[in-house]
Amino acid sequence: MEQLITRWGEKIRGWNPEEAVLTEYPRPAMAREEWQCLNGLWQYAFTDSREAPDKWDGKIRVPFSPETCLSGVGRQLKPKAYLWYAREIFLTGRLKCKWREGGRLLLHFGAVDQEAMVYVNGSYAGGHTGGYLSFSLDISELTAREEGSFLLQVCVKDAGNTSYHSVGKQSLKPGGMYYTATSGIWQTVWLEWVPDTYFERIAWRCEYDQGRIGVIPYLNGPLQEKDGGESEKAEPVTGGLTLKMTFLNGEYAGKRWQIEAETAEEVCWLELPSFISWTPSRPYLYEVRLDLEQKGRLLDSVWAYFAMRKCEIGTDGKGIRRIFLNGSPLMQIGVLDQGYWPESMYTPPSDEALVYDIETMKNMGFNMIRKHAKVECSRWYYHCDRLGMLVWQDMVNGGRKNKSWYVTYMATLLNMLGIRPSDRHRILLSRQDAKGREQYYRELAEMVAQLQNHPSVVCYVPFNEGWGQFETQKVTERLRALDDSRLVDQASGWFDQGGGDFRSLHYYFFAFKYKREEKRALALTE
Repeated sequence: MEQLITRWGEKIRGWNPEEAVLTEYPRPAMAREEWQCLNGLWQYAFTDSREAPDKWDGKIRVPFSPETCLSGVGRQLKPKAYLWYAREIFLTGRLKCKWREGGRLLLHFGAVDQEAMVYVNGSYAGGHTGGYLSFSLDISELTAREEGSFLLQVCVKDAGNTSYHSVGKQSLKPGGMYYTATSGIWQTVWLEWVPDTYFERIAWRCEYDQGRIGVIPYLNGPLQEKDGGESEKAEPVTGGLTLKMTFLNGEYAGKRWQIEAETAEEVCWLELPSFISWTPSRPYLYEVRLDLEQKGRLLDSVWAYFAMRKCEIGTDGKGIRRIFLNGSPLMQIGVLDQGYWPESMYTPPSDEALVYDIETMKNMGFNMIRKHAKVECSRWYYHCDRLGMLVWQDMVNGGRKNKSWYVTYMATLLNMLGIRPSDRHRILLSRQDAKGREQYYRELAEMVAQLQNHPSVVCYVPFNEGWGQFETQKVTERLRALDDSRLVDQASGWFDQGGGDFRSLHYYFFAFKYKREEKRALALTE
């Protein structure tokens, strides 16, 4: 079969193999200056055990999965095998200088599918399970400041679609609506220098009607000395905290607000006497610098942005329940976007390709994208933020092998007859594994924490067409508790349980029948 390739992929194939790809700053919603991209050529080897290989099979271009054309490998990782990566890392530039002066060294992975085990200089640094979400490791204690280099190794295990893990539309036997399974590192790997006490993340809370913005600083715990000279992580700093916010653009440019806080992880509110609303036609972002101090001592600084907008269900002048944006009804017309590239599968061939996709959809008249069965890299959401593209975000489906005869064909027939199927049949819905259900809740919280600062994201979709669906009402309540600023399409398709903000319908086989909803909005979502 002929390999399809986009014009962005053709550019990469023509580059020097040593040249890194996707080198843009990976996390624009919370940025620092001292960072280093680790994309590029790594050594790799497929093994039958978790033991590190004695020899390597060749070189792989990170962050493209081994199954892809652009990785230079073209081999599928099987469920019983392991994939090892290795690279000698040399710190450069400002990051190298800062690290020698003090502070902490963080290692970030955009996504590794599915289970990652990370080693630094032969010592275990940490791991992560979940192939669609980012994770970070503090590797300060495993690297020598004076040397400025270390050996980084990553061991990957991927069950594909043979287990209960979140898998999306990947399949070891692709065909129809299923794609070739992706494994290993598939998003940017990067290093970042931070001070000893730093923002692990920040969270914005917009109270649109009250005209105020809140920011929650989540801090790490500083290191403290133990007996014997070792270090351990202490509790986060408390008391005497000052959060300073300096506006970098717009009507408040140059203005600095100072907000006092007793502890970290509490909302610091800032009143905005006037503000510009974020809309698809005018996606206005307030760019700011955040400085955190304790008793006059600077702890950390980051560049960030926020937007003023709210999304809710309201009743229009005709009595119809509809989606409202900033107090006015807005018809959302979207694309079911699965984010799959012929030459690089889950990984975009370039940042330019991401922008082209979003701009093309806008130019075609769409104002919304439903990101289907996948979580994208941070830069994709950043581009949606700045270009004004609304996003409905799917939770990646998981569970055992999908029983399409039930969740597609039988469910469609029941829907036509007006019968609501239950979500309690765990075997029929492929959710019989308790560990899989536990992992779902854990990844749900991780996904919300990762995406909640993006104003473009206006709706979460926890389940699609019954795939791995369970405890639908409980999941909806959990989502509300994690983030009450977004709408929830609790069951896209045929397994509606009567909750969330939508009666969400899929019509492929029968004529569409309209029936007005009294509380929820009606959405034709496929």
